[in-house]
Amino acid sequence: MNVEPVAKTESGGLRLSLRSETRFAAVGLIVVGVFLISMWAATWWAMCAQRDALDQARLDQMQVTGASLARCAEVMLADGEVTALRRIVAQTAQDAHLERCRIVLPGGRVVADANPADITLRELPAQWPGGAAVLPTEGPPAPLVFTLVVPQRGSAVLEMARTEDLSQTSYWLTQAGIGGICVTALLALLVLYRRVRAGLRGICAVREALLAREHGQTTLEALEVNPEWGPEARAWNDMLGQEGARQKHVALEKTRETLQARVCGTDRLTVACDALSQGLILLEKNLRATYVNSAAALLLQAKREDMLSADITSFVKDERVVAAARAAAGNGAMQRRTIVEVQRNGETGGGVLRFIVRPVRRDDTGVAMIVVEDITQQRAAEEARHTFVAQATHELRTPLTNIRLYTEMALEEGQKDPAVLKNCLSIINQETFRLDRTVADILSIAEIEAGTMTVRRDDVRLEEIFPELQADYEAQARGKQVELEFRLPPKLPVLKGDREKIRSALHNLVGNALKYTPAGGQVRVAVKVDQDQLVVDVSDTGIGMTEEDRQHLFEKFYRAKDPRVAKVTGSGLGLAIAREVIRLHGGDIVVESELNRGSTFTLTLPVPPEGA
Repeated sequence: MNVEPVAKTESGGLRLSLRSETRFAAVGLIVVGVFLISMWAATWWAMCAQRDALDQARLDQMQVTGASLARCAEVMLADGEVTALRRIVAQTAQDAHLERCRIVLPGGRVVADANPADITLRELPAQWPGGAAVLPTEGPPAPLVFTLVVPQRGSAVLEMARTEDLSQTSYWLTQAGIGGICVTALLALLVLYRRVRAGLRGICAVREALLAREHGQTTLEALEVNPEWGPEARAWNDMLGQEGARQKHVALEKTRETLQARVCGTDRLTVACDALSQGLILLEKNLRATYVNSAAALLLQAKREDMLSADITSFVKDERVVAAARAAAGNGAMQRRTIVEVQRNGETGGGVLRFIVRPVRRDDTGVAMIVVEDITQQRAAEEARHTFVAQATHELRTPLTNIRLYTEMALEEGQKDPAVLKNCLSIINQETFRLDRTVADILSIAEIEAGTMTVRRDDVRLEEIFPELQADYEAQARGKQVELEFRLPPKLPVLKGDREKIRSALHNLVGNALKYTPAGGQVRVAVKVDQDQLVVDVSDTGIGMTEEDRQHLFEKFYRAKDPRVAKVTGSGLGLAIAREVIRLHGGDIVVESELNRGSTFTLTLPVPPEGA
C-alpha cells in the first residue's frame, strides 16, 4: 500500500539531494581554495620577513664587530703588534662566520687576513706613504669597509664580507615547518568537510525543499526528503505529514460550515443584528415594522413584540423621522439617506438619538431602513472638547497679548525712560511665568484624563515647604492689604510623596484664597497633625460661593457664576489638578463655603508611621 508514496519520496529526495550536494561541494572547493591562497600568502610573507630580519641582524652584527676590530687594529698597528693583530683577525672571522676579513695598507698590501696565505706584507714598515688602499672589486659578497687611522704611521682599511648561505638552513627549516602545518590543516579541513557534509545533508535537503515550495511546489509528497539523512529530515517529513492532516481537517471543516450556513443562515443573521449596539428597524411600504432588533426596542423604550407589525408612529413621535421614513418607503422620491437628531426625555433620563433613514430597494417593493444611535456621550465629549479648546485658547492668548504689548512699549519708549523699560520687562517676566503655569496645567489635565499621571515617592519635608510658601505670598498679601497668617505646629512630619506636586497643590489653595479675598480681609493657613494624617486648613474671608458653585468647583475649566469672579484671571484648572494630585497621594481636598462670608479648603495627607 505504501509503494507509490515511497517512490515519490525517493525521487523527490534524490533531486533535492543532488542539488544540495552540488552546492555544498562548490562551497567546499571555494573554502579550500581560499585556505590555500591564504596559507601561500602567509608563507611568502613570513619568508620575506625572516630573510630581511636575518640580513639586517647580520649587518648590525658586522657593524658592531667591525667597529670594535677597527679600534683594536688601530692600537695594534700603532704599537707594531702584527702577530697579535693577525690572530685577532682570524679569530674574529671564525667567530662571526665571515668569508672575508683583512686589513689592507695603501697600494693593496695585505698586512692581516683571515686566510694567512693571502697576506702579502709580512713585516710592518715603520711608516708607509699616504693614500687610500686599493679595494678588490670582485662580485658578491659585498665587503663592509672601515677606515683605520694609525698615528705616526699612516692609514689602512679593514675589509669584511659575510658568508651568503649561512641563513639558508634556517630559511628552509622554516619553510618546511610551515608546509607541514599547511598539509596538516588541509587534511583536517577535508576531514571536517566530510563530517559537516554528512551532518548537514538533511538540512540542505530541507532548504532545497523550502526553496522549491517558495517557487510554487505545493505537493507535500514532492517536498519530502529521505528520512535516512538525519533527524532533521525525519522532523521535516513529520511536519509535512501534520500539515497534510491539517489541510484535510480544514477542508472538512469548511465543507461542514458551508452546509450549516445554508441551513441556519437566517438564524445567524438575526443573532448578529441583535448583537449590534445600534438599533435597526425595517419598514414596509405601509410604514409597518417587519424587523426590530433588541437595541432599537431599548433605545425607543418600547417592547419588541409591540413594535413588530405596528405603525412607525406608535413608537416614533418625531414628525421629521416619520416624514423621512414615508419618503424612503413611498414612491422612491428619496434616493439618499436622511439624518435626524432628536432630544429625548424619558424615565431613564434624557439624551440625544440619531435616526438615519435610507431606502432599501429590492425589485419593485419599497422598503425603508432606520438605524437608531445614542449619541449622548458623543455630544457630551464634543461639548467638553469645545470648552477645553475655548478656555485653553483664552488662557494662552491673554499672556501672549500682554507680552506683545509690553514688548512694543519697551521697544518704543524703553530707550527714553529706563523706568518704563524696567516695568515692561517685569510684566513680560510675570506673563511668561503665567504662560508657563497655564501650559503646565493643561499638560497635567491631559495626563489626568489619560490616566498617566504618576507621583514619585521621596521624602517631603514640610518644614521647608511652608516657609517658602509664606515667603512667596507675603508680598502679594501686602499689595492687596490682606492679612496672611501661618499657624504651624512646633514639629512637622516628613511625608512620602512628590514634593513638587504637593507644593504646587498648596500654592493653588493659598493663591486662590488671596485672589478672591478683597482688601482688608484675612487668609489663614492652619496646619495640624491628627493621628496618622496631616490636615491643612486654608480659610479666607473672601467672597465665598453658592452651593451650586461648590458642587462643580473641582471640575476643570469651571468658573463660579458670581460676577465678581469674572474680574479675576484664572484658567479653572488649578483646583482640579490640586485635588487629583492629593488623591494620588492617598489624601483629599474638601471645601466649606458661605456666600459673602468666605471659604475653607481642607487638605488631608496620610502621615507614614515612625521609622517607616
